[in-house]
Amino acid sequence: MEILGIDIGGSGIKGAPVDVETGALTADRFKILTPEPATPEAVAQVVTELVHHFEWRGPLGCTFPSVVRRGVVYTAANVDKSWIGVDGHKIFGEATGLPVTLLNDADAAGVAEMRFGAGKGRGGVVMLLTFGTGIGSALFTDGVLVPNTELGHLEFRGDEAEHYAAARFRKEDKLSWHEWGQRVDLYLRYIDRLFSPDLVILGGGVSRKYEKFSEALSDIPNVVPAVLENEAGIVGAALVASAG
Repeated sequence: MEILGIDIGGSGIKGAPVDVETGALTADRFKILTPEPATPEAVAQVVTELVHHFEWRGPLGCTFPSVVRRGVVYTAANVDKSWIGVDGHKIFGEATGLPVTLLNDADAAGVAEMRFGAGKGRGGVVMLLTFGTGIGSALFTDGVLVPNTELGHLEFRGDEAEHYAAARFRKEDKLSWHEWGQRVDLYLRYIDRLFSPDLVILGGGVSRKYEKFSEALSDIPNVVPAVLENEAGIVGAALVASAG
């Protein structure tokens, strides 16, 4: 069974059809830059372009960088504030003419990693942290998702954690991979004190560069890079849409 998964991020919106039995993309991933400003109408137009690109006619799974409850967007850290209170199911459904499932972006990536990636078969407390424009989080207890944790917005060193350790600040603050890795390490140690996770999976685009900063991480046990890398959101969106 194939489902189109679309991953909406602060800098790019990407998608591909997914074989939900294997987690494999069945076509090359297609990406469009996130519009500025990223208003509901502008983002819905990009999602529609992706649907047309793949000539898709079936169910659609979409991630979103926000707290999402029953399809409604409640926060907007890395998209336009006009999203707050918007029914994402409705706006994407009306724009594409398709049945849409909307969920938090890190939650989707976590679902994919738990099914096909680094979290496969793992019980206990498992956490996925995505490092990109911001920091996303997905928390699982014995394989069950605790949705919308958004731990990138924890207060940390006098500000939100993602303003200190998100991947975009490596470039903005002109940090080496080692220097940025030290920031990630401090954040991971904070998370470890709060949650004592059995496994922490580091996701987002930087998972492909894990070897460049991993030597800066201290001896926190059970920290591993994501297996699906930055395709996890697409795969997870499709998986959740296939179940609902």
